Amino acid sequence: MNNDCWILTAQCPSRLGTVDAVTDMLFHGGHYITDLHSFDDRLSNRFFIRAEFRPSEPLDEADFRARFAERAGKFEMEWELTTASHRPKVLIMVSKFDHCLNDLLYRYRTGQLQIEIPAIISNHPDLRPLAEWHKIPYHHLPITPESKAEQEAKVWQLIQDCGAELVVLARYMQVLSPQMCDRLTGWAINIHHSLLPGFKGARPYHQAYQKGVKLVGATAHYVNNDLDEGPIIAQGVEVVDHAHYPEDLASKGQDIECGTLARAVRYHVERRVFLNGTRTVVFDAG
Repeated sequence: MNNDCWILTAQCPSRLGTVDAVTDMLFHGGHYITDLHSFDDRLSNRFFIRAEFRPSEPLDEADFRARFAERAGKFEMEWELTTASHRPKVLIMVSKFDHCLNDLLYRYRTGQLQIEIPAIISNHPDLRPLAEWHKIPYHHLPITPESKAEQEAKVWQLIQDCGAELVVLARYMQVLSPQMCDRLTGWAINIHHSLLPGFKGARPYHQAYQKGVKLVGATAHYVNNDLDEGPIIAQGVEVVDHAHYPEDLASKGQDIECGTLARAVRYHVERRVFLNGTRTVVFDAG
């Protein structure tokens, strides 16, 4: 994305003139709109808009914010202005499975994900060499039922210390406490398999094989207090058949998890995701 571009996102109650409130402001400011998405949800009566624009000259951010705040106030808009070149700090949490972490690190290293990774946290030491190869601090914080509160306090302190703007659970195989979920509402993304029908507990792919499953998938969603049931950001699915043994299902499932998680992270950091109650509005990058 062009470093001179900016992203303006907003949501508000559904009212006449909401699109114009954004586009007219940009037009009269001499700003060229390079990408525009909007959606009006008739069930929740909420309006959502994302505009990416390129100023005709360097943007006076303070002036823009002051003028748009006055306009937005008339529509009760909640809004954000961000440079398209901004690289959010993303803290990653992981256990022993390395496929999602590996994929995120590759996309980070090659510039496919415009992020910074200030730290990786794990409840196991296994993936430290991978983090060190990427020169990213690795924090091994073991956890037991007795030490859960203490461990999460350390996690929260690290999140604050590194200034993380997003937390990604890249197959972090621990259930977060309700207190931690509340703190991370709207800015922590989790990934898990999506097998139809659903299989929970140990060895889900072996369970799926025994039932002759025909679809394998993955779901990336925001963390909340309902285990694996937070607002969904992205999903992936592929057809399988009788020739796929448990290890084949697991391998395909891991591939889907990687792509789905990366897509969800990208949507979030590009300001394409809006929380809409228990659901999300997601403007696809195309």
